[in-house]
Amino acid sequence: MDKFVVTVSREYGSGGRLIGKKLADELGIGFYDGELLSLVAKESGYTEEFVRRNDQKKTQSLLYHLYIGSQILPASDMIFIAQSRVIKDLYNKESCVIVGRCADYVLRGYQNVSNVFVTAPLESRIARVRDEYGEQSDNYRAYLIKKDKNRIAYYNYFADDAWGKVQTYDISVNSDIGIDRSADLIAQYIREKYGI
Repeated sequence: MDKFVVTVSREYGSGGRLIGKKLADELGIGFYDGELLSLVAKESGYTEEFVRRNDQKKTQSLLYHLYIGSQILPASDMIFIAQSRVIKDLYNKESCVIVGRCADYVLRGYQNVSNVFVTAPLESRIARVRDEYGEQSDNYRAYLIKKDKNRIAYYNYFADDAWGKVQTYDISVNSDIGIDRSADLIAQYIREKYGI
């Protein structure tokens, strides 16, 4: 079997990272989410702290760009370029699951790439963020909406397609059926698709 990559895009609080990890474990392949940042730091020569601080942030306004001059790329753009190289290197080296970071866009047109989107109703996501992630907020609804807006802005800035657009994904899963069941369904799809 040739190598394959599964990219996981997700709404905040949907459990997409947990599903991606369980999927990788079930398929016996590598898993990259926050781990990707260490590889990006090595690739780019930036400190890991710098990479983490600028990870998944969209660039400042046009006025900011004009102010700092046209010769210098903003930090978030430099991180995205390094991150894209790391994602492509992983594609060439091993089968793996990559969570977020526009991986579906970076690997668009590549062979043996399956793109997954994980969603859940807002109330379920609020419960997960509050009860499982232990995050504190005075207004969880606004908090989750803001988190998703940041993901949308980041994706739509770097990609030439819209985040969450159904045609971009091979499979979409509502994680209300449970983390384990969601991972099982995706694993079944991947096994059938690649004959493993």
